[in-house]
Amino acid sequence: MCGRFVITSAPAALRQLFGYVEQPNFPPRYNVAPTQPIPVVLVENGARHFRLMRWGLLPGWVKDPKGFTLLINARSETVLEKPAFKRAIRRRRGLIPADGYYEWKSEGGRKQPFFIHRADGAPLGFAALFETWAGPNGEELDTVAIVTAAAGEDLASLHDRVPVTISERDFERWLDTRGDEIDAILPLMRAPRIGEFAWHPVSTRVNRVANDDEQLVLPISAAEMEAEVEAVKPKKAVRKVAAGPADDGQGSLF
Repeated sequence: MCGRFVITSAPAALRQLFGYVEQPNFPPRYNVAPTQPIPVVLVENGARHFRLMRWGLLPGWVKDPKGFTLLINARSETVLEKPAFKRAIRRRRGLIPADGYYEWKSEGGRKQPFFIHRADGAPLGFAALFETWAGPNGEELDTVAIVTAAAGEDLASLHDRVPVTISERDFERWLDTRGDEIDAILPLMRAPRIGEFAWHPVSTRVNRVANDDEQLVLPISAAEMEAEVEAVKPKKAVRKVAAGPADDGQGSLF
């Protein structure tokens, strides 16, 4: 799955790569989380556009968002059948610019976060599906989910699911929703090739959404990991014995 990701490339570089007409200026983000607004590239009236959408898809038929499960990911194996995604996969496909993402691996009874990125350091585009939810009072909310696939042999050591990434040469094919046929994009919904991505352990500071700085993506050593484990271990309470009154030889009534 994909529950946190990173956008650190310069806005101008992302605009050149994805080819949208807008010129947005935004700061680097090191800990993007669900429900936050995230950039999505889509095609509208024959041109690529940059639009902010809430991460967590809401199908148009949802009446009360408060009672609906937050859909941050869409499984590639079932997008054609699931009511929440079967229309979006045909008509509303997008790309989410990113520079990597985080995954947590269970180790020794705890979860160790890892930062995962392209081995060549290049930005990437997550395959995405989006919907515009219209509320009863006329309000509208653009929402989006990241498509995931079964992990390949290498990344499976971290998690059994990975976000689907679309290569630059396939951007146009993925974004083209003019027809209703989707056979051309089905082969794109797969895991990255073995060796395409690299990863390293990072600080558990990434667990807190409030932390959003460049230190989050830096590798940490085994000693630093152990120090973080020790820091969160419950401290043993030291039993204090109350000192009795000093015996001055006078005795006491109490």
